[in-house]
This record gives sequence, structure tokens and C-alpha cells, in this order.
Amino acid sequence: QVRLVEFGGGLVQAGGSLRLSCAASGLTFRDYAIAWFRQAPGKEREFVSASPSRGPIKSYADSVKGRFAISRDNAANRVYLQMNSLKPEDTALYYCAAKFTITTWNGRSENEYTYWGQGTQVTVSS
Repeated sequence: QVRLVEFGGGLVQAGGSLRLSCAASGLTFRDYAIAWFRQAPGKEREFVSASPSRGPIKSYADSVKGRFAISRDNAANRVYLQMNSLKPEDTALYYCAAKFTITTWNGRSENEYTYWGQGTQVTVSS
């Protein structure tokens, strides 16, 4: 059974930093593209960042480019999202998602991802 568990969210002041983690089990982690999405109250879920299973090219939403960094540790079955220079508009429930693909694919469409975690809340105060 595939399971994704996010943690590391919390309350932080604007300008601060947080590092989110996503722990995966029940899958061959290195063969999955992993992404972060977020959903703010009253808004649709949106793409944040993705790491392919192969190759170094990661993708980022324009709104987080230069502030957020995605990384993965295949030995530990974990993916991380380092979030710096946080803004109140980054407040959302953050989800990690996984898609089996042994390619350099790092797609942004939530419909492409098969497995999802339950989310971790990030709140940025002004």
C-alpha cells in the first residue's frame, strides 16, 4: 500500500523559512516523480514544484521560483521542500504527490499524479 505523509508545516512570520518533508512508503521511490501542491482556503489546488525520477531538472511555479527549493533523498524515500522568504500568500495546505515514471518528466498537472498525502498546514503571518 502506497503511503505519503507530509510534515514540517507550522506557523511562521513573513520572511521566515520552513522545510517540509514527505515520507513515502509502499513504492519504489526512485522510480516516481514527486511534486508539491498547495491549496489555500477558498482556492483551487495549485502546483508548487516537482522533482523527476530521473535527471536534475526540477520545475517550479512562478510564484515560488527563487524562494522554494525541492530536493529528494531516494535512499530515505523522502522529498523536501525548503521554503524561504515566506509570504502571507504562501499560506495553504501543502500536499505531496507521486507518479510512477522512469523519465525526466516533472509535470505540473495534478491529474497526472496517482498518489497523494493528507497535507500539512503552512500559515504565514504578516
